[in-house]
Parts: sequence; C-alpha cells; structure tokens
Amino acid sequence: QVQLVESGGGLVQAGGSLRLRCVVSGNIFNFYTMTWYRQAPGKQREFVSSITPEGYTYYTDSVKGRFTISRDNAKKTVYLQMDSLKPTDTAVYYCHARSEQLGPYWGQGTQVTVSS
Repeated sequence: QVQLVESGGGLVQAGGSLRLRCVVSGNIFNFYTMTWYRQAPGKQREFVSSITPEGYTYYTDSVKGRFTISRDNAKKTVYLQMDSLKPTDTAVYYCHARSEQLGPYWGQGTQVTVSS
C-alpha cells in the first residue's frame, strides 16, 4: 500500500513563505513523477507543479518564479517551496504520485491559508 503524507501547510501573511513536504511510502519513489495540485474553496482541483524522475520541473503560470519543486530520492520526499505567497494561493494542497505502471496515488492534503 503506497501512502503519501503531506505536511508544512499553515497560515501565513501575504508575501510570506511556506515549504510543503510529501513523504511517500514504498520502495520505488525514484520512478514516480511527483505532482502538487491545489483546490481552493468552490473551485476545481488544479495543477501546480510537477517533477519527473529525471528532475525535469513544470509549473503553472501563476506560480512561476515564486514556487520551487524539488525531490530527495533518498528520503522519498518531494518539496514545494512557496515564496511571495498571495491570498489567491489559499487552497488545500495535494501530493500526487504516478509512474508508467503504478498509481495514481494521492495524499490527504494540507491546508495553506494566506492572509492579506
């Protein structure tokens, strides 16, 4: 059973920073493409950022230059460093993992609230 556990969310003022973390159980973390999604109240879940097993990164336009995704394969962990946060970044952030043969798997989500 693969489990994804997010942490690092919280309440922060606009302009502040948070670092989300997602730890993945199991032995094949290296093969997963790891993705962060978010869902704001009353809105659909949307793509935020992803990182491939090779380390290629992708971002939605609204977070480019402010968010940085990274992974530590030895720790089976993916991070999302979020800087210059805006109230519009307020959402539940979800970690997602999939490979060519396995997944997708989802975490339970972590709340990020940015006050103005």
